[in-house]
Amino acid sequence: MRFLDLFCGVGGFRQALISLGHECVFSSDIDKDACHSYEINYDECPKGDISQIPETDIPAHDILCAGFPCQPFSISGNQEGFGDARGTLLYEILRIAHSHQPPVLVLENVKNYRSHADGETLKQTLQLLCNANYHVHYKILNASDFGVPQKRERIYFVCFRKDLEIIDFSFPSGTGKKISLEEILLTRGDARLESLMIERADLTLKSQLPKKVENRPLRIGTVGKGGQGERVYSAKGHAITLSAYGGGIGAKTGMYLIDGKIRRLHPIECQRLMGFSESFKLHHRPNVCYKQFGNSVVVPVVRQIFKAVQSVVTPKALYTA
Repeated sequence: MRFLDLFCGVGGFRQALISLGHECVFSSDIDKDACHSYEINYDECPKGDISQIPETDIPAHDILCAGFPCQPFSISGNQEGFGDARGTLLYEILRIAHSHQPPVLVLENVKNYRSHADGETLKQTLQLLCNANYHVHYKILNASDFGVPQKRERIYFVCFRKDLEIIDFSFPSGTGKKISLEEILLTRGDARLESLMIERADLTLKSQLPKKVENRPLRIGTVGKGGQGERVYSAKGHAITLSAYGGGIGAKTGMYLIDGKIRRLHPIECQRLMGFSESFKLHHRPNVCYKQFGNSVVVPVVRQIFKAVQSVVTPKALYTA
């Protein structure tokens, strides 16, 4: 199948779909660092600001993928029409979907999208996608359930063009695999880890530390007052959600007790927490890497979603070459 990679970042959707044999025919992002990382990994530079690209310049495709930034919007009057999302990035998805009518849309956003504005944002989104000629299915999935040692809850939308008559769709439930953060860490003694070590006189750890693997973050201590970015976790559990931003001494990755020392995670470990391949080429600036992975989708989760999509979308639904 041919797919679009909108708001592509460093290509989490692309990693998942090409691993299943699908072809990317168009990508777009405005972040220069993300575009650089995308180009060195896929030999393709994303086209830039999607709002400036006419839909006639976008090739035919079977799937539109987008981890779109959350921008609140309001319904004007009671029209609930296509133009009501104008000024938001959802509008760009709707604009392309209206024009090309691809069989499938797969969208991703933060968990709080569901409850934003007391649920009104989600309600409006569902209505606009319905008006665009799609049956919409959505669910919050946690990366922890998909063989990835990171708690990362995101809302996913799978939308089928109405003429396909796919009313029932089941999201994947996960792998059931138990995996700990310590399984994906760099080797002890790696010189690249030295700058990540944290030594604090105000460190407090629990007297009893976890010995069994659990598919969730296991908080075992704090530094300072224990606020956001000041909490310490066990490598027997899962990492907290990687963040593109955030403060505190453990900003972006969290802090973990590893080999008897407290440290943040290395970009390579973040790469693994997002399910990217080992051959993925990192940006040369670590802080950019943290931002890029904090903004990405988790590859194994997306891969399982697309396997579920493939099980219900028949070849007749696709464009002919």
